[in-house]
Amino acid sequence: MPHSDDLLWGAYGDISRFAALLTMAELGLADHLAKGPLTAAELAERAGAHAPSLRRVLRALAGLGLVTRTGDDAYDLTERGAALRSDAPGFLRSSIRMLGEKGFWYAMGMLPETVRTGRSAFAERHGHLYDYLARNPESSDLFDDYMTARARTFTENLTKRYAFPPTGTMVDVAGGKGHILATVLHDNPQMRGILLDLEHVVDHARRTLADEGLAERTEVVAGDFFASVPSGGDVYLLASVLHNWDDEDALKILRNVREAMNPGGRVLILEVVLPDAEEAHLGMDIDLRMLALFNGGTERSRDEYATLLDRAGLAIGDVIELGAGASLIEALPH
Repeated sequence: MPHSDDLLWGAYGDISRFAALLTMAELGLADHLAKGPLTAAELAERAGAHAPSLRRVLRALAGLGLVTRTGDDAYDLTERGAALRSDAPGFLRSSIRMLGEKGFWYAMGMLPETVRTGRSAFAERHGHLYDYLARNPESSDLFDDYMTARARTFTENLTKRYAFPPTGTMVDVAGGKGHILATVLHDNPQMRGILLDLEHVVDHARRTLADEGLAERTEVVAGDFFASVPSGGDVYLLASVLHNWDDEDALKILRNVREAMNPGGRVLILEVVLPDAEEAHLGMDIDLRMLALFNGGTERSRDEYATLLDRAGLAIGDVIELGAGASLIEALPH
């Protein structure tokens, strides 16, 4: 059993290391070092930072293997550190920046208060996350970048591992900028698409779908999925939607989808699926973030999804792992 001091110093180190990673991501240090070594003073000038303070962070980053010292005061980017470049594949940089966003940072720091009261301290202070993002454009852009980068990671597996119908209409509920919808439509050229999201999001989606050459095959709708969703779809996609809501609110969304879908349609849910055993799992960490950010937000197990879907008039089908912490849950009408 680890000594209690190990737990303390481990937690202390985790927070400090994350703060160093956040500094590297926010200041774009990997981009600045991409063309070769720079001294701390040169890097500080390019990043708009205070050189003595940056030097101390670089020392910590070197200990993490993200940079390496190449001279008296020069640092070079390592292969590991290159994962934090803005053009690197994956979603490491956007994830770190999102986790360090002031509202998210506050939410996790106030988790003890949330657990004490049963109410999200973040939501009590800022309201619902999406209202907070609508009021804070810079935070909204960070969130959109994170969701887009994460989506790219598992969307390729989505189209490889799941057989979409060759024709028909897919409705992407709360589809964000539309990258998932665009990928599915490119791989299924006879399908059409509808994207539903909030008013402050849909202009981004229209631009994305137009840039992808899909404007003629798609419709973008501003609306509230608690009121209704576009009708007549053959496939309804809910990607990272249901985990934001408690069972009763999630049920309202699913029932609206069930009512709107064509006969023989299907619902595809992209979410973390928790393991049955209480073990170390990315989903457990994400579940704490849901607890901190939302009143009622929660990750669910397969059995919990099966129960929820049954109440909405849907039956759980295949569950396919997609990577990046996501699984695809297929649901069909009873």
